[in-house]
Amino acid sequence: MSHSPKPPLTQAQLPPFTATDGLLLVAGVPLPQLAARVGQTPFYAYNRQQILTRIAELRAALPAEIKLHYAMKANPLPALVGAIQGRVDGIDIASTGELKIALDAGAPAHGISFAGPGKTHSELRQAVAAGILVNVESFREVGELSALSSTLKLPARVAVRINPDFELKGSGMKMGGGAKPFGVDAEQVPALLTAIKNAGLAFEGFQIFAGSQNLKAEAICEAQQRAYELALRLAKNAPGPVISLNLGGGFGIPYFPGEQTLDLSVISENLKNLATSARHEMPEASLIIELGRYLVGEAGIYVTRVVDRKISRGKTFLIVDGGLNHHLAATGNLGQVIRKNYPLAIGNKMNQAATEIVSIAGPLCTPLDLLADNVPLPIAQPGDFVVIFQSGAYGASASPQGFLGHPAVIEVLV
Repeated sequence: MSHSPKPPLTQAQLPPFTATDGLLLVAGVPLPQLAARVGQTPFYAYNRQQILTRIAELRAALPAEIKLHYAMKANPLPALVGAIQGRVDGIDIASTGELKIALDAGAPAHGISFAGPGKTHSELRQAVAAGILVNVESFREVGELSALSSTLKLPARVAVRINPDFELKGSGMKMGGGAKPFGVDAEQVPALLTAIKNAGLAFEGFQIFAGSQNLKAEAICEAQQRAYELALRLAKNAPGPVISLNLGGGFGIPYFPGEQTLDLSVISENLKNLATSARHEMPEASLIIELGRYLVGEAGIYVTRVVDRKISRGKTFLIVDGGLNHHLAATGNLGQVIRKNYPLAIGNKMNQAATEIVSIAGPLCTPLDLLADNVPLPIAQPGDFVVIFQSGAYGASASPQGFLGHPAVIEVLV
C-alpha cells in the first residue's frame, strides 16, 4: 500500500511549542541543546511560562469569585508544584506523599484538601496534624478523625466527598454516579452529616467530582449546576454553614484529531450564575473548581531517542529508548477504550515533510509497548528525537517505571 506524503506538523498545531531551522524549541531552547543539558533521553520537559499563562488566562476568563485549585495528581513534580502553588487558591492532594510535596512547596495548609477512598489511620493522623481539609469518604473516617482530633488536641477539618446521583456526560473517566468507591452516596450523606456533628468535627463543606477529561462545555455546566443544587439540598442537614463547595473539574484538553479546545466562555457564564445564586443561598461558601490536566497537560512533552530502525514484513518500526514504563497513557493503557495516537513529531526535523508511515515501539519486551501506530512522519534515523506532545499530565507519575528494570525518566521544568 502506498501513502502520499503529508506535511509536517505546523507551529499552529503545536502550542505552546514552536520550531526554528527544523528544531523544536522548548521555552526558546532548541531541543538538541535541551537534551544535552538534561544529559539523557528519555525525559519530560514542561514549559513553565505556558503553565503560568494558562492559569492567568483561566483567571481572566472565570468570575473573580471562583477559587481555583490545582489537582496535584496530574503532575506532582516538586518544581512544578512550587511554580504553581502561589498562583492558585489551593492544592488538592490524594496521598500524604503529595501532602509533603505541597507543604515543602510552600502551599498554606488551610488551602490543601485531601481526597482518596482508602485513607489509612496514619494518613488521617498526618492530615489532622498538618491542619489540612479532609474530604471524608466513609463513616469509618469520621470515627477515626474524631479520635485523632481528641488525641492530638487539634480540630479535624472536614468536607464530605459526595458520590452524586449523576455523572459528567462524555467524560474520559467517570468518577461519580452509580456504584463508585469514591465518596459517600448522596442518599447516605444526611446520616454522615449527623455523624460528623455528633463527633464534633469542624465541618466546612462538600466536594463533588463527577468526572474528568471532558471537552463539552455544556456537559461540564450541567454537572456543575447539578452539583450546586445537590449541595444546596444537603446543606440543610449540615452541622454548620457551607464555607467550601468544590464543584470538581473535568476540563479536558484535545489529544486526538477532530477534538476541539474547550469553550471557556460558556463555563464562565454558568459559574457566574452559580456564584450569584450562592451569594444568597450559601452566603459563606467559596465555590471552587479543581483542575489538573487542564493547567499542565498541554505544556509538557515527552522526548525519546530513536535507537533502531526495523522493517518487519513490510512495516517500518522506529525503536526508541523510552516507552510505556515512562508514558503509559501514550500507549493507550491508561483509560483509552480504543487506542489512538498522541500528537507527535521528529523534534529535530520539524521542517521536513512526512514521507513515510511508521510505528514507534519502546524498548520493553512486551507488545503493549507501542507509542504510536501507523503515523506519517519524516524519515527518522537512530539518534533522532521523537517528541510526544500533550504530555504534561499523567505521565511519569502515572507510569510503571519499575517495569522490566529500565532507567527512570528525568523531568525538567524549563
